[in-house]
This record gives sequence, C-alpha cells and structure tokens, in this order.
Amino acid sequence: MPSSRSAKAAPRRERRRAGDSCRRLEGVGPKLADKLAALGIESIGDVLLHRPLRYEDRSRVTPVAEIIPHGMPVIAVVRVDAAEVRHGRRRSLLVSTSDGGGRLWLRFFHFAPAQQAKFAPGAWLRVFGEPRGGVYGTEIVHPEYQVVADAAAGHDFVPELRAVYPATSGVTQNRLRDMAAQALALLEMPDFWPDALPPDIAAELSAGGPVMAVDAALRMIHRPGPNVDLAALIDGSHPAVTRLAFEELLGHQLGLRSRRRRIKTEKAPALGDAGQGLAPLFEQLGFSPTNAQRRVIGEILADMATRHPMLRLIQGDVGSGKTVVAAAAVLTAIENGWQAAFMAPTELLAEQHHANLAGWLEPLGISVLLVTGRRRRDDAVLAPIRDGTPAVVVGTHALFQESLDFGRLGLCVIDEQHRFGVDQRLALRNKAARHGLSAHQLIMTATPIPRTLAMSAYADLDTSIIDELPPGRTPVVTVAVPNTRRDEVIERIGRAVAEGRQVYWVCTLIETTDKLEAQAAEAAAEALSVALPDVQVTLAHGRMKPAAKQKAMNAFKAGHIDVLVATTVIEVGVDVPNASLMIIENAERLGLAQLHQLRGRVGRGSVESHCVLLYQPPLSETARRRLSVLRDTGDGFAIARADLELRGPGEVLGTRQTGAASFRIADLVRDGVWVERALAVADDVLAYHPREAELLVERWAGGGGGYAGV
Repeated sequence: MPSSRSAKAAPRRERRRAGDSCRRLEGVGPKLADKLAALGIESIGDVLLHRPLRYEDRSRVTPVAEIIPHGMPVIAVVRVDAAEVRHGRRRSLLVSTSDGGGRLWLRFFHFAPAQQAKFAPGAWLRVFGEPRGGVYGTEIVHPEYQVVADAAAGHDFVPELRAVYPATSGVTQNRLRDMAAQALALLEMPDFWPDALPPDIAAELSAGGPVMAVDAALRMIHRPGPNVDLAALIDGSHPAVTRLAFEELLGHQLGLRSRRRRIKTEKAPALGDAGQGLAPLFEQLGFSPTNAQRRVIGEILADMATRHPMLRLIQGDVGSGKTVVAAAAVLTAIENGWQAAFMAPTELLAEQHHANLAGWLEPLGISVLLVTGRRRRDDAVLAPIRDGTPAVVVGTHALFQESLDFGRLGLCVIDEQHRFGVDQRLALRNKAARHGLSAHQLIMTATPIPRTLAMSAYADLDTSIIDELPPGRTPVVTVAVPNTRRDEVIERIGRAVAEGRQVYWVCTLIETTDKLEAQAAEAAAEALSVALPDVQVTLAHGRMKPAAKQKAMNAFKAGHIDVLVATTVIEVGVDVPNASLMIIENAERLGLAQLHQLRGRVGRGSVESHCVLLYQPPLSETARRRLSVLRDTGDGFAIARADLELRGPGEVLGTRQTGAASFRIADLVRDGVWVERALAVADDVLAYHPREAELLVERWAGGGGGYAGV
C-alpha cells in the first residue's frame, strides 16, 4: 500500500560504486544474490538497469461506483459494513464494504482470526487490488489493505506509480523495490553514476535541444511521477527510455569495436599467393560459381592475405552456395601449408560437408578428415592433425575438445554459427593461438540477419552477402493446408511420385526430443506406406545410427527412394534436385527461419517445386502471421525481418546459445533508428572521447566481453 513514510535510504557508511556487488545493499545475502543472478543482477548498477515491466497506478483513489470489473488495479477507501466466513466450494472470508456511492466486496481465502478481527463494522480501509466480477458484485480477492482512522486518513498518502519488475522464484517485488530505492539513493553520491554520453553526441540525440541526464532517466523509469505518460514508459517512446537505450546501444557498439581492434592487432598466417589453385576446384564442381560467390571469395582471400586475423561473416540465403565459398578459403589455406577446421552443429551436417568437400578436394590431392563425437577417433586420424599435416578437418563440437590438437591451424570455418556458443567458437580459434598465431575465422549462416540486428550483434565482423542464387533455381510455391485435408496431401504425393519426382515429409513435435521425433517419423512413414503401397518410403531421424541414416539419405539422393520421412535433421545440407515437394507437418510449431530452411530443400532443380505447410487448426494469431509470410515471399531477408518482429532479437539470434549481447533497455525492433545512430558515431567516440568510451563499455558491455562472433 502507498505510505507517507519515505523510502529507506541506502547506507552511507562507506563509499559505493556502481560496479560493486549487489550484496553491498542492505538485505542482500548470498542466497538472494544467487537468485538475483538469474535476473542478470550482480552489481548495484545492474539493479538500476533492471527495467520495470509495467507500473501500478497508485496515484489516486477511485470511487467504488467508477471501478470497472476486470479493469486495472485500483485504490479505494471504504468502510466495513460486515464480515463473515462463507463455506462454499472453498472456505473464504467475505468482507462487505462501501464508500457511500457503491459497494465493494473483499474476499480472502487465507486468513487468521486476528486478521478477521480487523474487519469490524465501521472500520475504514484503504485497499488496493485488481477488481473482478463476483457473485454479489464487484470484488477484489486478497487485496492489499491498511486500516485507517477515517475517510480523510484513507485519502492521505503519497501518490506514486509503483514499478513492477521482472522477477524470479524467491525474489519478491518488495525486495526488488527496496533494492532499487537503495540504488537510487546512491545516485546522489558524486561520481557514482557519471554521465558518459559526450555532450556533442547528446546534442545530436536530442536534435540540438536539452537531453535528459542519465540519473534523471534512471529515476524516471524506477519512480515516475503521478503525471508521467505510463504508456510511453512501457512502450519505450519516453525520453528517459530513449536516453538509456541509445547509451546502451552505443556502449555495446563500442565494446564490439574495441574487441575487434584488439583482435586485429594479433598476428595470423599471411596466406600469400591466395587463390592460385581455385581453377582446378571450379572444374571439380561441375558448375560455374555465380558472380556473387566469386565476389565473396575475393573478399575472403584479400582478408587471408594479410597478417591479421580475418573475422568475416558470410550471409547467404538457402541454396546460395556458401559451402563452395568456404571450400575456396579452405583450399587456399591448405595450398599455403596450413590446416583448416570446418565445424558444423550436427553430425549429419558434418557428414554431408565432409562428403561434399571430399568430392571436391580429394581429387586435388587434399586430405579431408572427419571427426565427430560418435566417430571413433584412433591415432591414425589424430596423428596427422597433431603433426600439422595440411588437411581440412570436418567435425562437430569434437573439434574444440582438449584431446584434439591442431599442429598448424590457419583457418576456422564455422557453419550455422547461431548453433554454437561464444566459448565454443573461441575454444576452436584458440587451437591456433598456442602456436603464437591466431587463425583466420570464417563464419557462415543460412539464416539471413536483418540489418539492425547484424549491426548490433556482429559489428565486430566484416560481412559478405551472397545475394544471388545459382541459375536454374525456381521459386517454391507455398501453401498452408489444415490437417483435416491430410488425405488430399497424401494423394498429391502419389501424383508427384508418378511423375518421377521425390518428396520430403518432415515431422515436428512441441517436445523436440530425439525419441519422440523418431516415433512421430516412424508413425508417419508407416501411414504413408499403407496409404501409398507402390511408393518407396524411408526414414531419417536423429536416433538412427550414423551409417543407417547416411544410407537412407544416400538412397534418397540417388533416386532409389520416393519419399523421405524425416525430422528436422534435414533442415540444412541436403541437396536433391529431383525433390520437388516438401510437406511440413505441424508447421505452426516451427519458427520462420526454420520453415524457410526446410523449404529450401526443394526448388533445387528446373521443375516447379511446392511446399505444403500442414497445420493443426485453430491457429494462433502469431502462427497465422508466420505461415502467411512463408506463403507470400521466398526472400530470406524479408522473412528474417518478419521473424525479428514476431519473435524478437533474442530468439532470432538464438541468444541462449550464442551468448550474443542481450539488451536491458534497448529493443532492436523498436530502436532501429538509434542502432543506426550508434553505428554512425561509435568511431568518433572511440577516437575523441576515450574516457567516455571506456565508461560506456564498462557500464553496458562489461568490458566488451560476451558477444557473438568471437
């Protein structure tokens, strides 16, 4: 309840700094600190940057007659008329109150005799809670309440808009508010939270007018005054949020730039005479690379020819030919006497990359090795890697394990980068550091990243985009069909097979475990075999032994199998030009990026291809929008922008895996214009305001660590 007493001030016995542990606040012990860490709160500064989700309006008393059931929480001042225990399905204490203009019921399911005694007829209460419709009229269940002397005393309180914070088990709102009050009091201390935004940058932020000071912005988001626009505070358009969001975006940008500068001072093998052997590689391909592929290869080879580590992100839509580009980089490294590591997120994808690279490079006399978790790694495989024999080593997470030592690692290629954590990529890169050099690093993604997201999360990387598909690719016609028309879809499969085409049937589950996915795929394969007895159906899923899985994939690729029933293991890497129909079961359960990846398995030949999104009605609004986007466009970047709007940056980047910076105040969808501005001024801040730059990095980026793209 609102109270006239002032908030508890933080202890001032000794100096505090924003970077000090939150345990230096009163009431925060080791156990609470552990729970706060789950919220990203470790320092006193983190408390100030823990932005409220919403606010409770405790600024005015609402007459009972104006209270709307199922509306916003309200304060009411009422007199008790009666209180009695009711015995229905649940025993409860029901208190009848009024303010002279209407009646309000208070209900308590948990109460003690001492509590019941407070509700004597004639007692005045100030109550706060969320109203709802009850049996007798408007009621509030378990309201906050305070017994007051009379109606006048009930109206005597300090109006406030009380913050409601993101919380976790064992961390109450009252505890978070108390910590915020202590941290806000510390803002009065000199240099506790200095304004780190250079004046000339601040002037641009506010279009030349006055900009809100950082301490005022922090006070505003935690303790807004009674007349503040709450909607603007919540949606991020308020000047206080804008001020902090821009500073955060700039801090992260500076951290990425600083780290890039540090890495660029390291030494890497200069792979001179780069590209001399590419002509034989292109002959092995059986097709001519596109102009986009040649352009990106040129950018990569220019990087690798320097004595500083290449840090390059390759973006290319599904089927754009990123593996060919990577093969050119690998060949160049090996030509110069160095080893290359090619890391993929799954064993299936690693096996397919190994098969492709072996087909292209082994005829040129280059050894292509495979190292995965399940594959037995005997000394015959590991010895040449340790000895530094020039070769390409393809594998999964097994590549960065301590037991695998590279004798002469010059290039790291990481496919589907969002599937790996920062520490994992760094561990692979450090395999070269033990020899006094840093490896060149090439990161690839088939999930196009919207511009604002790429500038924020991967500003430390140079970016190349393969914006051209190989000739002969045809757009995939996409339709969404309810599961009630399943029989029609199966008939369509029969017609496609009769025309000499092949078909994918992809099974998905909400609970995506290998065991359950395998069961779903097995059931679908059995049903299709019964419905289409003349059609050859086979399975591929994550619980199969690698040899059996590869045998099934190879049989499908060779045209011996008509229908491949699979889980999402075929999301990347499979190239079967004769496959012209893709069925995705329960498509509503997948994100846009994954649906686009799966759809990319067809449309690789000259015949028109189709993708059927088989969904289980009714669809949620988000699922409906998602499927509509897939129907309307095949442009991976347009799909990525829609995915960003629907799911947010954390999900698109896979923040939990990547370690990419997660923002506390900024929102990359909402604050796109400030992302652009932070990018534009970052170099000037580093050059002309080094003290402020250091402070911004420390405040918002923890010294510049914890980003994607290491």
